[in-house]
Amino acid sequence: MIESGSHFTPGNPHGTRRSKHPLLHPLRLTLFEGSKGYDWHCKYKKTLAQRPHSVTITEFGAVGDGMTMNTVAFQNAVFYLRSFADKGGAQLYVPKGKWRTGSFSLISHLTLFLDKGAIIIGSQDTLQWPVVEPLPSYGRGLEISGGCYQSLIYGENLTDVVITDSCSAVCIEDSSIAVGHDAISLKSGWDEYGIAYSKPSTKIHITRVSLESPLGSALAFGSEMSGGINVVHADHLLIQNSKIGINFKTTRGRGGFIKDIAISHSEIWDTTIAIQFDGHCGNHPDESYDANALPAINRVTIKNIIGQNISVAGELIGIEHDPFTAICLSKINMTMADSHEASAPWICSNVSGFSDEVHPEPCSDLQFNFSNSSVLCYSIASHMYTLLASA
Repeated sequence: MIESGSHFTPGNPHGTRRSKHPLLHPLRLTLFEGSKGYDWHCKYKKTLAQRPHSVTITEFGAVGDGMTMNTVAFQNAVFYLRSFADKGGAQLYVPKGKWRTGSFSLISHLTLFLDKGAIIIGSQDTLQWPVVEPLPSYGRGLEISGGCYQSLIYGENLTDVVITDSCSAVCIEDSSIAVGHDAISLKSGWDEYGIAYSKPSTKIHITRVSLESPLGSALAFGSEMSGGINVVHADHLLIQNSKIGINFKTTRGRGGFIKDIAISHSEIWDTTIAIQFDGHCGNHPDESYDANALPAINRVTIKNIIGQNISVAGELIGIEHDPFTAICLSKINMTMADSHEASAPWICSNVSGFSDEVHPEPCSDLQFNFSNSSVLCYSIASHMYTLLASA
């Protein structure tokens, strides 16, 4: 997590590996402050503003050989730079190398700058990962009673963060992420705890990112979404070599909502399921959840998408008596994998929506005319109109 006022600026996180589809130039993950109007959208800058104070991680004894444990070096560097927070901030420079470390925390007014070829490697030694108290929106720890392991890069008492759970005004940009499970996951609490905490993830912009998730989803919403997820704009994504490209997941008992989502101008390559809506995903923290708390998924627009070597174009499975509505698809062209050309490209139940210029042709549930759906379908233009009308 990165606090408002901080920046995480990596070089190529894959080292010398290059995408075979060079859609974007790595690589910067940046957080900008501001949540009013349209200010939360990413604003491209060729360079970040220089901090008046800068140190190099090697000054604190770190060694970038891929073997040396550098946890204490990172922790000491951040502790030292804390004193510059009210003096214009500071930069922690990480040169080329493989820097193995356990958890360390970031602070406000800090730029963590990774040079090209610099890779931060999370230690496999659990002794390097302190156990922290669970988030209030989750009720208890998932893996161990009472808490969970701290993230690799962590921050506390934060307002704006990257990779979000109950957060607002977030920008994720110019980054390349390759993981075993979900690459980017937007969440907002788990069942009755998330409902009680009632803090949605909202006003999130994701742009110019490359995502790869062989065992999970490149971009995931939920399944823990009980506090709500809304007003998310994602564009210029390159998704490749993934099990699922774009995934909306929830289940009975979650409550909450996922709505007002716009995903556009993106490419999906070599992926099993390009688009998935799953209303039967995830378990529950305990027996106190309300089985009658039904989630609402509506006003999701996906447009201007190109897919290549796709096994299933879309699998949209809503919840009986609680269908997903206003799913709007436009200008989507998927080329199916040779081995799946005879299979049904779209699978749908308990969903409804609109479509226009979609290939292969979607399910009948989604074939209502897109041009007559302007009131029901979410768009950035309609969002801006609402902002102006309420000003």
